[in-house]
Amino acid sequence: MPGVYGAAVRMNLMHRVVPFFSPARMPALFFVALLFLQGCSLLPRAQEAGPAGAAPVASAGAADDRKGADGKRRDAFTVDVRGPETAREYLALHLEIQRYRQVDDLGAAELSRLMVAAEANARELLGTLGYFTPTLTLELNETPTADKAPREVVITVEPGELTRVSTVQIGFAGAIATDPAAEAQRDAIRVDWPLRAGETFTQSAWDGAKSATLRKLAARRYPTGRIAESRAEVDADRQEARLTLGYDSGPAYKFGPLLVRGSERYDPDAARRIANVPTGTDYDQQKLLDAQQRLASSGYYDSVFLTLDTDGTDPLAAPVVAQLREAPLQKVVLGAGFTTDNGPRLSIDHAHNRMPLLGWRAVSRLSVDRDVRSLGTEWNAIPGDRGWRWFAGGELKSETSGSYEVNSGRVRAGIGKSSDHIDRRYFAQYDYAQNRGVDAPPSASAFSLNWGWTGRYFDDNGAPTRGQALAVELGAGYTLTGERLPFVRAYGRWLGIVPLGGRDDSASARARNSRLQLRAEGGLVSARETAQIPSTLMFFTGGDTTVRGYSYRQIGTEREDGQIVAGRYLGVLSAEWQRPFIYDGKLTEWESTVFVDAGAVADKPGELKPKVGVGVGARWRSPVGPVQADVAYGVDTRKLRLHLRLGFTF
Repeated sequence: MPGVYGAAVRMNLMHRVVPFFSPARMPALFFVALLFLQGCSLLPRAQEAGPAGAAPVASAGAADDRKGADGKRRDAFTVDVRGPETAREYLALHLEIQRYRQVDDLGAAELSRLMVAAEANARELLGTLGYFTPTLTLELNETPTADKAPREVVITVEPGELTRVSTVQIGFAGAIATDPAAEAQRDAIRVDWPLRAGETFTQSAWDGAKSATLRKLAARRYPTGRIAESRAEVDADRQEARLTLGYDSGPAYKFGPLLVRGSERYDPDAARRIANVPTGTDYDQQKLLDAQQRLASSGYYDSVFLTLDTDGTDPLAAPVVAQLREAPLQKVVLGAGFTTDNGPRLSIDHAHNRMPLLGWRAVSRLSVDRDVRSLGTEWNAIPGDRGWRWFAGGELKSETSGSYEVNSGRVRAGIGKSSDHIDRRYFAQYDYAQNRGVDAPPSASAFSLNWGWTGRYFDDNGAPTRGQALAVELGAGYTLTGERLPFVRAYGRWLGIVPLGGRDDSASARARNSRLQLRAEGGLVSARETAQIPSTLMFFTGGDTTVRGYSYRQIGTEREDGQIVAGRYLGVLSAEWQRPFIYDGKLTEWESTVFVDAGAVADKPGELKPKVGVGVGARWRSPVGPVQADVAYGVDTRKLRLHLRLGFTF
């Protein structure tokens, strides 16, 4: 091939002389130059090669300079930030100059240029903390004998005065600006604005306040609301910040029909009735979450996600989209647990989401622990359009109550309804109880008609920090054993959590405040003394959730022979001081408690003699729910007891 190319060249020269930079040769010259440059890129860098014959020595010396006395690789420099703790830690973590500490062959000149940029970067970072007039001093020190690095950058910070908010102006555009019905929402947004006049202005507080207020706007009626204007004017000389916000609400939305997606095994109309979305009412994020929770807790679905479709053309009838993943038709769950009331527990649960013939959902359970063995089942129908549902259930139980073993059975059926905060029930019930032991009370049975009402008004039903709840049960019936006599039964319990703190009502302040938890419980069964009433309809107390310092159902009516039996009257009072634990100025997931409980059971009101328990405890907000650990002293028994509990229910 070389001979061929050479012959071609000679042939061209015989005909004419071509100039070296002629247009005909320009493409070829460009191609050769390109190849030459590519080849040069493969050569060692001049700074690496150094003088002829000295490259190996220079490279070895550079490598030795980057190693400390212990033989470990050293950084090019270290950064030492000095000043108040908050500013010092923040700068040390976020300064851009920190990224260049391990750059090879970083000379003093390059490092000096980085320090100039670091000063501007530090001022910008301090501004996010509310310091807009800081005094900064940067020094470069040689530290050749140091193990960490041969140079040290020292940044001394005097933050100066904090900048505070002077004025806040919040404006509105869109439907919320002109709708008279939205006046209360506008006022609430202005009143609840988190970053108020006089407070420290920081970038994080500014961003957080804007986001929190936008969430408040979008939570009711205006899900497409947005921030239309956001301006913070900082006067560094006067340490003041003037804030201006503008929110565009967009149109007002109302709930439209529920669109069910992912339904294969179960009736889509059943999902609509369970969710019970308030179609035609103003959009409310909490109502949407409540509907989602009703679907999730129904047992028919493994996952539920509800969203409002805001892409439609009619905001006054916006569809609610339910994305569902259905649960299996049947499911068996094996469980193991432990309580200080009844010791270790084993259980088997079986759920059938569509019973033959009825089509109801059935949940059956077998449970065995130290003192209680039970077998029960509960059936529930799909709720109707008004939210009411039929239910039925039965239970067989053997347990230790007071001084005796009690074998009991119960069958009930009725209708109930659950709304956002309130549960209602009307039901008929049959009870029987057989007491076993020396001189045991006689067996008894009864039939009754009952009404139950429960209202929960907590800030968080899983781990409340404020609010209250009340439950009431009323029943009337006849005894079926011995002489048939009428009786009336009433039972109620109340729990209130009252925050203790100053005037600051922000979310952060509420979380840090201590709380007082008050609890009351009472019950009565009114009937002739000769009426044989099942012990399961009468009362005991004592244990983890009632009177601590005493064992489960230890407190009852004491007979002359010293035996403990169920009583017709019950009274329990409790007061507990809960205090969050703050470590190093930060709120933790722990809190301490001090409490006193008192409870009594008797057959006559005048015979109620309270048993008192006092103690201390700890609470932990674990990922699976609140964990409660209490050590209580029973004043009557003069013994200490440990009480453990997971979760919160009312």
